[in-house]
Amino acid sequence: MTETQTVGPADNIPTSGDFFRIGNYAPVADELTDTDLVVQGSIPPQLDGWYLRNGPNPRTATGHWFLGDGMIHGVRIEQGRAAWYRNRWVRTDSFVTPFPLYNNDGTRNLRSSLANTHVVNHAGKTLALVESSLPYEITNDLETVGAYDFGGRLADSMTAHPKICPTTGELHFFGYGSITEPYVTYHRATADGELTISRPVDVKAHTMMHDFAMTAGHVIFMDLPVVFDLDVAVRGDGDMPYRWSDEYGARFGVLRRDDPHGTIRWFDVDPCYVFHVANAFDGTSGTTIEVQAVRYPELWRADGGFDTAGVLWSWTLDLQSGAVHERQLDDRQVEFPRIDDRLAGLPARQAVSVASNALLRYDLSTGASVEHHFGTGGPGEAVFVPDPDSAADENHGWYLGYVYEPERDGSDLVILDAADFAGDPVATIRLPHRVPYGFHGNWISG
Repeated sequence: MTETQTVGPADNIPTSGDFFRIGNYAPVADELTDTDLVVQGSIPPQLDGWYLRNGPNPRTATGHWFLGDGMIHGVRIEQGRAAWYRNRWVRTDSFVTPFPLYNNDGTRNLRSSLANTHVVNHAGKTLALVESSLPYEITNDLETVGAYDFGGRLADSMTAHPKICPTTGELHFFGYGSITEPYVTYHRATADGELTISRPVDVKAHTMMHDFAMTAGHVIFMDLPVVFDLDVAVRGDGDMPYRWSDEYGARFGVLRRDDPHGTIRWFDVDPCYVFHVANAFDGTSGTTIEVQAVRYPELWRADGGFDTAGVLWSWTLDLQSGAVHERQLDDRQVEFPRIDDRLAGLPARQAVSVASNALLRYDLSTGASVEHHFGTGGPGEAVFVPDPDSAADENHGWYLGYVYEPERDGSDLVILDAADFAGDPVATIRLPHRVPYGFHGNWISG
């Protein structure tokens, strides 16, 4: 049975022009609930939970892919079956009654939110995230509860890429976007969701700090040369108000987790930009930190387009000498790297990234890789779900992600066996309509 609700208008978005307005980047108009999902193959009975993925789905024309209204697409899996598919816009306060992110005096309306980038679960709450604003709590059935500010303790935006420590259960994150100092603030919440630490991070300008890194002993901030451009912001054409700066420089800042109010130590790196970190970990000697991420040689020099490619790199920070060793791990264009989240901040061996019509799984120790190719299909980010009945390693579990099939203009939720990554999917769940290319998601265990 399929239920449909249309929230418009969506038909006034141009069908040609920038990439995010055509093909599977273009938005869908309807919110659906479908309980008659066709499954090819066999869904592993150990899977019990929700696969949720967020992304931009604008109701009206927008000037940049990053600026569409957030829509979450979800599939409920239980007892070896796909119980339902749903897609819902996140109904933030500004979705219902639009109001600007910045007031005329430069202060921010933190409840003005697109909530379009990520969805995470911590301390029993599922949060839809965009880095400019407060998180918005949703139910696992995709209904919006409202803005979440950690019981009134958070008066800041929240990055779309928080890190959950697998050892302590703590939630590490930061906020940025203020046009006055401090431009960046680091936050930490306990495993039960109490916000206990908020401290400024000393950067010299309002940079676009999309992600950061965490190890067992440190958090690492990336102060990179994509900075707020007032002229672009004043122009008001809907483009992202950030541009590349040849003068700003690039550096990684290291803060000890056991001294969260201590000094941040900065390491200069070659100018670049990073949207997404794969992982980071402390060296066995305790004197180095390894950071693995997708690196762009530059970004948004002339406009907000994507005219350079991101590839996988690593940086080794020597805590004794202050030196940094940078090396390229591969030459293929990739994005959205993910690891087994149980190894976040630890030396995970495998990372899966999105490539052209394929997922690439890297062995981060040897540099080897294996590919799962989808033919003409277009995969999105893949999330690892561990097998609760097997050994706790990276080959016992499954990768889940949406795949667009252009021949039928539709999408599937595909389940791959981690032990046979290049092999046929163990299950393919046919969805009632296409899922536009989006950003990030997670598996939430039932």
